[in-house]
Amino acid sequence: MSEDPGGIPDTPALRALAATGLEYEPKVSARAGSVAEAAELRGVAVDALLKTLVVRRGEGDYLFVLVPGDRVIDWAKLRSHLGVRRMTLPDAAEAKEATGYERGTITPFGATHRWPVIADETIAAKGDVSLGAGAHGVSATLSAAALIDVLDASVADVTKAAES
Repeated sequence: MSEDPGGIPDTPALRALAATGLEYEPKVSARAGSVAEAAELRGVAVDALLKTLVVRRGEGDYLFVLVPGDRVIDWAKLRSHLGVRRMTLPDAAEAKEATGYERGTITPFGATHRWPVIADETIAAKGDVSLGAGAHGVSATLSAAALIDVLDASVADVTKAAES
């Protein structure tokens, strides 16, 4: 991975994001050990930090779920929304094969396949959000509405508050 003169690594995610024409702010920080630490390093509230999870619906059938940092997937809601009975999280090797990214760096931007995206409904009401940009410690901050629009994400109630 190369860097531009400003110290921002050149990742497939940032290239794909730039190609959308959206305004965004790339950021490089130390590798975080938790969601709370990542939010602090990025200078955003935990609920404005988005986790991108890849979920397997079936053999070779995946989707991305955008989840605010203070929330977790509610599997019953997600299954109901998609009309399926069973879904799983792939292991690290399968997730990398499906997306091109290792765990902790997964993002819909620049993934090896354009899987469908579901954004939790709480994201739609936010101003700016931050999501990973394809490498540890690399993120992008952008408008939540623009993110949902450019990804053609389905917006649905698919999360619940994380337990403390």
